[in-house]
Amino acid sequence: MKRLKKLKKIRIHHEGTGTLISSLLILIVLNTIFYFAFDNKLPFYIVAGFSAFLYTILVNFFRCPIRYFEQDTEKVVVAPADGKIVVIEEVDENEYFHDKRLMISIFMSVVNVHANWYPVDGVVKKVGHQNGKFMKAWLPKASTDNERSMVVIETPEGVEVMARQIAGAMARRIVTYATEGEECFIDEHMGFIKFGSRVDVYLPIGTKVLVEMGQRTTGNQTIIAQL
Repeated sequence: MKRLKKLKKIRIHHEGTGTLISSLLILIVLNTIFYFAFDNKLPFYIVAGFSAFLYTILVNFFRCPIRYFEQDTEKVVVAPADGKIVVIEEVDENEYFHDKRLMISIFMSVVNVHANWYPVDGVVKKVGHQNGKFMKAWLPKASTDNERSMVVIETPEGVEVMARQIAGAMARRIVTYATEGEECFIDEHMGFIKFGSRVDVYLPIGTKVLVEMGQRTTGNQTIIAQL
């Protein structure tokens, strides 16, 4: 299948535009108040320093690196997110497949890029969303109890792969761009999760795993499995 590469250069993810603008305005007003409210400028310097630190964290969180997967995508599964491998195991998947699947989970901390990429080339077969809890994303029950969205993709070889975006204790918004019936490609954004969270990838039993527990992943770059 021919891959389409999006050439638009995005440095800050558009999901963060509103948050960054509103936060900047609030911090400017707050610092202005502290500047004129005290003759002693020490409180202003403290607030200004904390404001700069906080805003730097926000900008870092919403950054969106430009990445292209330069290798052959046939039968390749790439990491859909930056983070750390926290689960590699066979599980019963009861929302879509209703059978055993190999699950590889990537946990994203607040310092990771939170854009999500498609893990495989193919056609989107199913998109779904489930409301749920907001327990810590690295816990085993987060996959089935937390708020989550799923995207099922059928590869050109006819293999179905599921990517599940899972909200964490701090995450309160999952954004999924996938639409049923559309073609999707490695290099394209599948969605975005605001603040700490996790992405699970469900693969057929027998898939060759190419990562280890605790390994750091780079979204759209690290090959996690071969179908």
